[in-house]
Amino acid sequence: MYTFRNVEPNDLEEVTRLESLAFIPKVADTREAFAERIQKISETFIVAEKDGEISGYINGPVISEPYITDDLFKKIPASAEGDYLSVLGLVVSEEHQRQGLAGRLLASFTDKAKNLGVKAITLTCTEDLMPFYERYGFVNHGPSASQHGGERWVNMVKMIE
Repeated sequence: MYTFRNVEPNDLEEVTRLESLAFIPKVADTREAFAERIQKISETFIVAEKDGEISGYINGPVISEPYITDDLFKKIPASAEGDYLSVLGLVVSEEHQRQGLAGRLLASFTDKAKNLGVKAITLTCTEDLMPFYERYGFVNHGPSASQHGGERWVNMVKMIE
């Protein structure tokens, strides 16, 4: 049984470790980036646990623009104002994949977005992940201007009802 909660400072090492396993080095976020997120956006940084261990997480700040910009991966905005809840990262540990956990994290994040009163959730992903996000209500908004990690990214947006 998975439980969901807001991130805590003592989760820093584990979320950093999971990130490094999930992404290639030039795309993976740094320990420093996670430390800042834990400090500034713990309300929108959700971890999933099973048997006392972190199984996955989703995180991102509220932003004013409809699409993620590369600077967000380096520095979280000082204020949490805007109409969009962004997803900077969604990771599920390898041993917990293919069990519906990513979908449950997205559902939890959607509930958070509703409680915050934002218009939409926004993210960027690589083309191969588009079908996954479309299953959870995200719509392709075309190529992203992001150059993060030298990858090609697509803007995906889910309107909040």
